[in-house]
Amino acid sequence: MKNAFIALHRLSFSVRTICRLLHVHPSGFYAWLKNPLSKRASDIRQTDLFFQAWQESGKVYGYSKLHDDLLDQGEMCCPNRVARLTRLAGIKAEIGYKRRPGKYGGRPSVVVDNTLDRQFDVEAADKAWVTDITYIRTCEGLPTLPSLSISIPAG
Repeated sequence: MKNAFIALHRLSFSVRTICRLLHVHPSGFYAWLKNPLSKRASDIRQTDLFFQAWQESGKVYGYSKLHDDLLDQGEMCCPNRVARLTRLAGIKAEIGYKRRPGKYGGRPSVVVDNTLDRQFDVEAADKAWVTDITYIRTCEGLPTLPSLSISIPAG
């Protein structure tokens, strides 16, 4: 901010005088003239690249995969910087059951035929096995407590 003020008024006053009044070193002002953007100004550009890669991944990638994507694009930065920028931008990896399919959707699930047809009485042992899969999350209903299902051999 001070350097911009000095650059605006340097035709009217001496640069050294303005720098002395604003407590700015003249060499710092001249360095700013050569490169007015700081090294951190690339943060905004790189954050946009992170956000685009994160959107393309279906909002699944975390900072490590985003770092790999950035390296593939020819950008140089360390993983710690990527982690800091993604944290500030609110970009988080989706983990576990919350993972959504990508922009093309997932494959449809395979439905297995009901071979028992709810006929649980079997004539011999090891003909039918049952189990409980209520621990698997689905989009239907509220979670239920797992119940114990066992097969009783006939005999």
